[in-house]
Amino acid sequence: MIRYIRVLGAALGGLTGLVLAEAGQGLFEDATYAGFLLAAWVIAWVIVGFAILPYLTIVPATWLIARVEDLSTAEFITAVIGLLLGLLMGLLLGFPLSAFPPPFGSLLPLGVSLFLGLGMLGLTVAKRKDLVGAAETVGIIRHSENTSIPAATSGEPRIVVDTSAIIDGRIAEIVESGFIYGTLVIPRFVLDELQHIADSSDTLRRNRGRRGLEILARMQKQPGTPVEIVEDAVPSETEVDAKLVALARTRSRVILTNDFNLNRVAELQGVRVMNINSLANAVKPAVLPGEELRVRVIQEGKEAGQGVGFLDDGTMIVVEGGARHIDKDLDVAVTRVLQTVAGRMIFAQPRLD
Repeated sequence: MIRYIRVLGAALGGLTGLVLAEAGQGLFEDATYAGFLLAAWVIAWVIVGFAILPYLTIVPATWLIARVEDLSTAEFITAVIGLLLGLLMGLLLGFPLSAFPPPFGSLLPLGVSLFLGLGMLGLTVAKRKDLVGAAETVGIIRHSENTSIPAATSGEPRIVVDTSAIIDGRIAEIVESGFIYGTLVIPRFVLDELQHIADSSDTLRRNRGRRGLEILARMQKQPGTPVEIVEDAVPSETEVDAKLVALARTRSRVILTNDFNLNRVAELQGVRVMNINSLANAVKPAVLPGEELRVRVIQEGKEAGQGVGFLDDGTMIVVEGGARHIDKDLDVAVTRVLQTVAGRMIFAQPRLD
């Protein structure tokens, strides 16, 4: 879309350059190399039109649509009523102001209308709660039992899903378990990125991409948690992560991911993050110092004499002096538990009989 707007802007810019050259009574007629100067003049206007027309049309329209989507129904209705009242007041004041001598007779009515329209729009939105309460008091509108429910909880949550969460695969089991309530929103650009990964020449990336597409198809068959593919584009951003954050800010302020960097960026911009890795760490059984476990030592640790094993949930256990018990089941006593960015790590010692 923006490409066609730029082409239209280039055409309008060239036409504007020609009109201005003619309006100036032959702007370059008496100049040396008049044809060259005229061509350079028109080309300059073509470049200007190509560059600025999207910022006069598409960009402001996208920003306005995003702001309108952020408004609640009450805010939108009061904004429209306030704008109409302000323009009506401006119209009434415009008749006596039009009697002033030019140019005041033509400028003052327009300026007053704009000032009153925008001013009343802001005032009605700011005082919308008082206005709705007054309307209920006099009986203009009826109070509904559901109006006491906050807007944030009365609607179904819409969760924007990142590519990494789909490829990870665990999201399907989480959805089937019923822990996610609401609609999973899959932007078209995330689906395109997933397809690009599935078409990769690298075997590992290709397999991960195809698994992600299978996971997505599997989730679409689950009736409890709807999956919606949206066509929303974010022309102001080029990176997928930036597009996800911008889309979440306009839709639901919730992102589902397991990307650590996206997690941090989204939180800094006020977007709630549902991180699958954080959920996995949170549901692991709590282990306290002094507790006894049975673990199979499978390899040596980084330090001399250490052995390493894993619990059923994948938690790593470092056993002091466990190097000599590799490929053996060992009863150990927990000495300390360390929580890291990558997950939980348990240190233990062989139990003394």
